[in-house]
Amino acid sequence: MDYTFYTKQFHSAIAKISKEKFESLGLKVSIEVVLESVALKVYKPEWAADQKAPLDSAGRIFFSVWINDKALQEEKLYYNIHALKLREFKNHKIASRDFAQDFRNEFSKYQKGWPNISLKFGPLTLMQGWVSFKPDNMQENIHELVQHFLNISFIIDEVLEQYKK
Repeated sequence: MDYTFYTKQFHSAIAKISKEKFESLGLKVSIEVVLESVALKVYKPEWAADQKAPLDSAGRIFFSVWINDKALQEEKLYYNIHALKLREFKNHKIASRDFAQDFRNEFSKYQKGWPNISLKFGPLTLMQGWVSFKPDNMQENIHELVQHFLNISFIIDEVLEQYKK
């Protein structure tokens, strides 16, 4: 897999969304090579147990879109929302299964716009899906997935608020 090429594709796709849009929602973006995949992550520092290092925090919540060799063979672009080690959040008292169920209950109202989506995972993966892609529409697919997430990111804030100490 050509990591440099796909990293550039992800950067180009995300550049089509204004920085002001991310900033107004308090969201940040990271694009990196992780676990033999090129991954884009959208997150808030407040969604991490260690807000000074949210991408490395043991406890964190983030949306990701990724591609790897398997995905390329399948012509699929994968996406999900992870909620990792929520018990690490010091200002919250969170049972991961409860958080996952509360998130999914609210998310189900907005599920229609997400292709090939499944909510049938344990508490670490709140939702996951994929879109078919061809190289010429990959940036558009990434852009659309991130836009969808921007429209539902408030759900994470609302559900987290329920678990504040």
